[in-house]
Amino acid sequence: MLNESPTPANTDSHLLQAAFRSFDDAAATLQQSYQTLTSRLEQLDVELADRNEALRKNLCANEELREHLTAIVESLSTGLLVMDEAGTITRCNQAGTQLLGLAHEQIVGQSLAMCLKEAQLDGNVYPLTTRQGAAVSLSQRALQTRDGRHAGSLALIQDVTAVRELEDRLQRRNRLAAMGEMVGRIAHEIRNPLGSIELFASMLRRDLNDTPALRGYAEHISSSVHMMNRLLTNLLLYTKPDCSHGKWHGTEALMLDALTLAAHAVAGARVDIRLAVDPDAARIWCDEGQMKQVLLNLILNSIHAMPDGGTLTLSARVTEDAASGASGMRLSVSDTGVGIPAEQRSRVFDPFFTTRDEGTGLGLAIVHAIVEGHRGRIDVESVEGSGTTFTIALPNRQEASSAPISPAPALASVEESSASEMLDEQLLLEEETSA
Repeated sequence: MLNESPTPANTDSHLLQAAFRSFDDAAATLQQSYQTLTSRLEQLDVELADRNEALRKNLCANEELREHLTAIVESLSTGLLVMDEAGTITRCNQAGTQLLGLAHEQIVGQSLAMCLKEAQLDGNVYPLTTRQGAAVSLSQRALQTRDGRHAGSLALIQDVTAVRELEDRLQRRNRLAAMGEMVGRIAHEIRNPLGSIELFASMLRRDLNDTPALRGYAEHISSSVHMMNRLLTNLLLYTKPDCSHGKWHGTEALMLDALTLAAHAVAGARVDIRLAVDPDAARIWCDEGQMKQVLLNLILNSIHAMPDGGTLTLSARVTEDAASGASGMRLSVSDTGVGIPAEQRSRVFDPFFTTRDEGTGLGLAIVHAIVEGHRGRIDVESVEGSGTTFTIALPNRQEASSAPISPAPALASVEESSASEMLDEQLLLEEETSA
């Protein structure tokens, strides 16, 4: 039997079947690749979404950090100037504009030397003084990146006014303590022979009863001894005031009593007197006699500073320390007089310093000693031609009511005068230091 040869139709059928099988295989492969690609795309979408979310959170965190750092920089009380490598200021915080007294646009883009010249802070005297009267210090340091590369520089402008005031107050206290010890010892040594002089003068007056002319000489001696004794009493009050009789007193009544004691000076002056006592400061814990003496001296000081008339203001208010939250009393005596020259303000509380020919230079020194004896402090602010304000800051009222007022630090072991004696001898304490 003969083999049948494939016909063309059979051949085409086989080829077609083979082609379909190849197409099916390719389609299956393509379907599998498509599914794999789809799965990969879905995975990439998830990864991209995660990375986008992480990037968004990172950007938000960076923005919050930037805003936080900006807020910190702008909240600093120290002026901060950032300069690039060429020395041009690229950033300045709010404190910097305030201390320089220049607008932000006048600072950014300028050199540090130019800004300091415009702000009049290019002097060589320390501390520098701004046009607003603040004492500032200036320091500069290099700015480096994390890898140590130079990236410009920083200039720091720090307000040291409060530090300078504390330094001046400490120096003044030390100076007054040293002078007080010396004055106390001298006064004590002088007072001893005065007793003998007064004794012999009294005996001489008795023996000269029949000789009026000579008796007058003895009376002059006795009068001079009494005057010197009152001066020594003031000196002793300065060295160690007795402020141990602290009680609650009406603030306004205390001021009115001091004004009554100063009536002889007020009567001849064209002065408008004003009282401003806050209701919360209606009562004050102090030694009544000593505080009257303080107010009396400050009132007389203010009246003498207003020879052409003006306004005298006595005020009292309660203050609160922002750091400790403790409250205290603040008394102020202000005038609209001639003011105190800047070069004299640091000496107004020094004993024997006076600008008046008839002054003894003890009034404000005693005021300072009495305030210190009440554990307080006294400050002076003055503008030439505009007036002067003496401010007394007394300690927390609760602390004062629970503990007796102690005398000032013992500067010398000397005799003390009572408050009543001091009020009787007020004329010797009249003093002012205004120019």
